Amino acid sequence: MQAIILAAGMGKRLKELTRDNTKCMIKVNGVTLIERMLQQIDTHHLERIIIVVGYEGEKLKEYINTLSIATPIVFVENPYFDQTNNIYSLYLAKDYLTEKDTLLFESDLIFEDAVIDRLIENPYPSLALVAKFESWMDGTVVTLDENNNIKRFISPKQFSFEEIPGYYKTVNIYKFSKKFSSSHYVPFLEAYCKALGNNEYYEQVLRVITLLEKPELKALPLHHELWYEIDDIQDLDIAESIFAEDTITPIASRYGGYWRYPHILDYCYLVNPYFPNSRLLAEIKANFERLISQYPSGVRVNSLLAGKNFNIKPEYVVVGNGAAELIKSIMENMEGKIGITLPTFEEYPNRRDKTTVVSFIPSNPDFSYTAQDLKTHFADKDISALLLINPDNPSGNFIGFNEVLDLCEWTQKKGIRFILDESFVDFTDESVHNTLLRNDILEKYNHLIILKSISKSYGVPGLRLGILATSDPLVIGRTKQDIAIWNINSFAEFYMQIYGKYETDYQKACLRFIEERDYLKKQLEAIPWLRVIPSQANYFLCEITSKYTATELTQALLKHNILIKDCSRKAAFKGRNYIRIAIRDTADNNQLVQTLKQL
Repeated sequence: MQAIILAAGMGKRLKELTRDNTKCMIKVNGVTLIERMLQQIDTHHLERIIIVVGYEGEKLKEYINTLSIATPIVFVENPYFDQTNNIYSLYLAKDYLTEKDTLLFESDLIFEDAVIDRLIENPYPSLALVAKFESWMDGTVVTLDENNNIKRFISPKQFSFEEIPGYYKTVNIYKFSKKFSSSHYVPFLEAYCKALGNNEYYEQVLRVITLLEKPELKALPLHHELWYEIDDIQDLDIAESIFAEDTITPIASRYGGYWRYPHILDYCYLVNPYFPNSRLLAEIKANFERLISQYPSGVRVNSLLAGKNFNIKPEYVVVGNGAAELIKSIMENMEGKIGITLPTFEEYPNRRDKTTVVSFIPSNPDFSYTAQDLKTHFADKDISALLLINPDNPSGNFIGFNEVLDLCEWTQKKGIRFILDESFVDFTDESVHNTLLRNDILEKYNHLIILKSISKSYGVPGLRLGILATSDPLVIGRTKQDIAIWNINSFAEFYMQIYGKYETDYQKACLRFIEERDYLKKQLEAIPWLRVIPSQANYFLCEITSKYTATELTQALLKHNILIKDCSRKAAFKGRNYIRIAIRDTADNNQLVQTLKQL
């Protein structure tokens, strides 16, 4: 068996990265694509490797000759690389195709070793590697029958988003038997080039072959093996995060966008797995074209919508592009020092000068505290504001409705601004009845500022919605000045417009979530080296008591495509091993628990 690598292209979409080098010379985490691929092929002790070179071909050959590759390498020149496409590169290597069984690669790929193993170990002589189509993919798409025969190649004009569940993307790695190349591929390749020219792709020949009664080529779907095709700088960035030795840091530092990693179960981000329901989503989809082509309303209308949804006066509400936009405004405009319980959601202290933060760290290992604990600790502290995240993040500690009202009274008497974050309050046992978002409360406690992330409990983080509520007109006016007049998009506004029709469904979803939290807690408590801290939020803070450090467990789970939050870097934990695990639906939670048991 031999390998053929097509490496003649110019890689124009990578711009300055390929100005002086061919595409396969770009580096992913310090290693060039061609070096990684050659080393992977070399371990299989093939008879030879044929590399078709073109753009910057001499430079590429010189570089390859410096690598320690035991397998003999043969170079084929494509002098017309700037006028032809990869069909001509393969045409130039056609005589080699008819001599031996062949593994065919494009040089802009990065993949794990198991990808080649799957191809070689499969007994079928001629195979096209394919993967379930995902949103990040581009290029050749096929459909398969129940026996993995390729039914048809989908052209760009035939591509239908409604049919995506049945689509597979070609990985651009193939296995051709000598017989298949001699009887099928090369004859059709020669005929195609003569009839239609050389500015095509070699997959076009496969498209024709699959129309035959016996095409002799099957698809081999990948399971969870990692691979990526690098065409531009965004592809390069994603590939570096997927194939990094320390995968946690490059993925976590993206702060989202995990739909680009469809194989990952995200247990970091905190959303409601049971809302929105399918009908609400269908209503948004039905209005997609109108919403994407229309401007959203301004700040006044959005306050009106939020006030309607939360049954409070519109003049008491500001809608933010996520709660983070509102937190930034409040924290940066707050004078004096602020009391904050640690550990906490870092967006709050990060928006303050460290010298203006007065911290309280509960002395117990659960990081639990009461309203009285806060009053006792901050009674003699010089603070002008007190922050309470309720339930707290990451501990899940919750202070009940009456205790929070007691804190309102206490802070009012002390002349202290009271900032209450209720982003997770709908997940508590009393659910939506625990909120202080009421006109009578806001009016009685003019010093109270309530923030709420709609992303969390309402399950719409992609819409970036949050609210700030207070009866203090100075705070409302200053916050509105801080934000842009069109600070949220039309989809977010439309969601607020139609939410009222689904409020009963939302309340049912919260109750269903509470049941799921109880179920997952019992499952996690069965893991002997995890101590699960009681929580009223949609996550559990867990201490790892033995076997792993927090970082080791996070890395181990990511190898199983599960992403959790490593909390060990938070100063309040003082080096102890804590992790935070979000709560997803039953199927995902079972997968998490099963993986933990395996570990």
